[in-house]
Amino acid sequence: MPLQDALFRPVRAGNAFEETVERLMQAIRLGVVGPGERLPAERDLATRLGVSRVTLREAIRSLQDAGYVESRRGRYGGTFVNSPLPVPAPDRRVDPAELADALTLRWAVETGAAECAAGRALGPVERRNLLSRLAECRDASVDSYRRKDSRLHLAIAEATGSASLTAAVADARTRVNALLDRIPLLPPNLAHSNEQHELIVTHIVAGDPEAARRAMAEHLDGTALLLRGFLS
Repeated sequence: MPLQDALFRPVRAGNAFEETVERLMQAIRLGVVGPGERLPAERDLATRLGVSRVTLREAIRSLQDAGYVESRRGRYGGTFVNSPLPVPAPDRRVDPAELADALTLRWAVETGAAECAAGRALGPVERRNLLSRLAECRDASVDSYRRKDSRLHLAIAEATGSASLTAAVADARTRVNALLDRIPLLPPNLAHSNEQHELIVTHIVAGDPEAARRAMAEHLDGTALLLRGFLS
């Protein structure tokens, strides 16, 4: 199988935008589409990835804003990989083992927290706190989004009633935030994250542990895709 076919295979539906960004970044970082070269035509690429052209355009626009590609018009136009590519500052380089360890820890403790929170009989104060943090995150500006996002995830951990689990989620979140600070904020991802947050909290409040765990796992997978795409 040609390498392009391997990289540009259909993405999964749950995190289509995030996985599309990851696939494009893999192709760029591995030199499958090198500096100065053109990405496959939009229609062809959307078909190969199994995503809508709207999703693909959002992904390309995000990489354009981050300095990885540029769009050119005209007969010989298209989306071209920039030359040279952005060079991460030395303090933004990440050890792959460190990234994998942080993501594994976060997945373990946060999916568990969502499941445990949904399995408890939450009181009115806990429910209000969850819904309040959800609203704050949904209404947050780009500049304050990560802080409000962290507060929502910690509120979910607090809803478990376990101080130890809450502390573990706080530690995991601190590590992941340090990694997230090294990649650009992508507005389509923030909108998708808010939709996923809504689903997670809905399942917790409804008392459905398995659904809450699944929703949290899918949410964390989306973040992991972006981190691996930009930092691996």
